[in-house]
Amino acid sequence: MRDLHERLKEIKSVLASADVITYEFASAHGKKFALVYVDGLADKQQLGELVIKPLASAPRDCDLAAVRAALASPEVKEVSDRDGAIAEISYGSAVLLAEGAEGCLSIGLTKPPARAVAEPPTQVAVKGPREGFVEDVKVNCALVRKRLKSPALRMDTVRTGRRSDTAVTICYLQDVCRPEIPEKLKAQIAANEIDVVADSSYVGRFISSRPRSLFKRCGTCEKPDVFCAKLCEGRAGLLVDGSPIALTVPYMLAEDFQSAEDYYVSAYRATILRVLRLIAVMAGIFLPAGYVAAQLFKLQLIPFRLLLNISSSVSGLPLSPSIEMFLTLFVLEVLNEASVRMPKYVGLAISVVGALVLGETAVTAGVISTPAIIIVAFSAICLYVVPDLVETTATLRWLALVVAGSVGTFGIVLFACFVACYLVTEQAYGVPLTAPFSPLVAHDLKDGVVKADMRSLSRRPRVLGGKNKVRFISEDKDV
Repeated sequence: MRDLHERLKEIKSVLASADVITYEFASAHGKKFALVYVDGLADKQQLGELVIKPLASAPRDCDLAAVRAALASPEVKEVSDRDGAIAEISYGSAVLLAEGAEGCLSIGLTKPPARAVAEPPTQVAVKGPREGFVEDVKVNCALVRKRLKSPALRMDTVRTGRRSDTAVTICYLQDVCRPEIPEKLKAQIAANEIDVVADSSYVGRFISSRPRSLFKRCGTCEKPDVFCAKLCEGRAGLLVDGSPIALTVPYMLAEDFQSAEDYYVSAYRATILRVLRLIAVMAGIFLPAGYVAAQLFKLQLIPFRLLLNISSSVSGLPLSPSIEMFLTLFVLEVLNEASVRMPKYVGLAISVVGALVLGETAVTAGVISTPAIIIVAFSAICLYVVPDLVETTATLRWLALVVAGSVGTFGIVLFACFVACYLVTEQAYGVPLTAPFSPLVAHDLKDGVVKADMRSLSRRPRVLGGKNKVRFISEDKDV
């Protein structure tokens, strides 16, 4: 049987980093032990209380089973080979080696650095829960389990990334979700050959059937209450270690026009807000393009009195309407990128420079007209009404502007038809992206753009094809 120091040397030959700590100690009867752990990932205080103290009186002839029985830690498992021990140490567990025993024990007393649970910055709600996911997958799983205490909740962990070995937890309700969805997710994640999975967006690319598509195939979520609600509808969720953003599949485009707050306010208010979001996104995409097309090809689209004001504003400008709009949008994108990347304490200076120096000076100098600045600013505000679609809608805005400057209003109509045709042909995990509108599923329209009363949503969405159709029993009567 190999000596304790020889086994330690074998582990340290692989984990030859300075932050891998080896602590050797002996019991009162001379039994030698060694703990190997990563500094900063293992809880040193708990190791002393639950491991080192109980072994202080261990007899010299005790075997590994007796050592395991003496430990006070609830999470202990036996590891038989060196590779398993190295993997456990890398995950944050402490590995205990005992003199005279060939195997070792993995002790799950991990305490990695973690951010406290707080309200997510991109999904702020006036009413409803304010908890958000954090970067620790175990904390995120606990937040989900806190809300879904059903024994049907399954959390299967798959590891991906050749070097990062990142844990990805697949969450689903066994009696609701279609069984082929979690199985397909496991196969796609296991087939991933990338070195490092730093965020859930990496996983989203690999589980997408068309990763180069302009439209995403996974829903994103930062709030546990929204995540649990989607699981109860028949979806599967993905929690990625190191990322506060969860993924849900199947995904429908209508999800991004819904908000968690829609289910905490009246149905009438929720319907008005959803219609407002839809109109705002359409305006954000097509308003700059429509303004350029109207000036270049179809002045009749602009009311006469407004046309007189615009004519007086653009008279004498050296740039064509399309170049002017391109320049204004370019300045907006640069300011937006600078405000995100620069330190917070100089963010105010960026706002002053962008609004006063660039905007006001450009208008006074006759480079850009006032209507162009108003339209671009309003378009930017409209797109951020639905923040989860900003990447897609901002790209569509540029494409629509190119078409409008080249072909005019007819080109805008063709572009809108092309995007609509493209969307109706897209699907993810057997669910069309434009459902429940195309194909039309009348039952699911109750929670589409128009939000029905909660008592009318007694059955789960049919388009998801879940096994358990009934959400709750409702008599649908006025109280």
